[in-house]
Amino acid sequence: MEAGADAAGVSYGPNSVRGGPVGSRPMIEPGDPAPNFALPDQDGREVKLSDFKGTPVVVYFYPKADTPGCTTQACGVRDHQADYAEANAVVLGISPDPVAKVKKFHDKQALNFALLADEGHHVADEYGVWAEKSMYGKTYFGNERTTFVIGPDGKVMSVLRKVKPAEHDQLVLAALAEASPPTV
Repeated sequence: MEAGADAAGVSYGPNSVRGGPVGSRPMIEPGDPAPNFALPDQDGREVKLSDFKGTPVVVYFYPKADTPGCTTQACGVRDHQADYAEANAVVLGISPDPVAKVKKFHDKQALNFALLADEGHHVADEYGVWAEKSMYGKTYFGNERTTFVIGPDGKVMSVLRKVKPAEHDQLVLAALAEASPPTV
């Protein structure tokens, strides 16, 4: 499906998997093929999900760079990088922030994995995590904090929704271990 809008003005993202309106697509589920994407990283370099075919990939969507919960989550990934390497997994964090903000956050926290800028929230929409949220009585759209563990075959192995940032790594590493039991 091409990007555009229907007669009612409802926007659709490019390469739509589900074909639903922005902000209301069903979330990708375990067993579904992970939609490919190409986004700039913190240095402006294009990163494609397909670049990691044959490797487990952890794609986590976070609401906003340099906020307390997102910092806790990103620093947890940084501090567990050896565990992710042991699981042979690549970690990619995605937010709707522009490259400059992602770069500042990446550098400030000395992160050792890629953060991707999904400024138009097209990828968040494709994965079904661009959702209506509410804070202090105000409703708005943003990324739901959700993590997708994608297998070497490109299929989603696990979906972790609304994970508490401090528990993120423990849950993701357990999902990776469950999906790839040790060989005897």
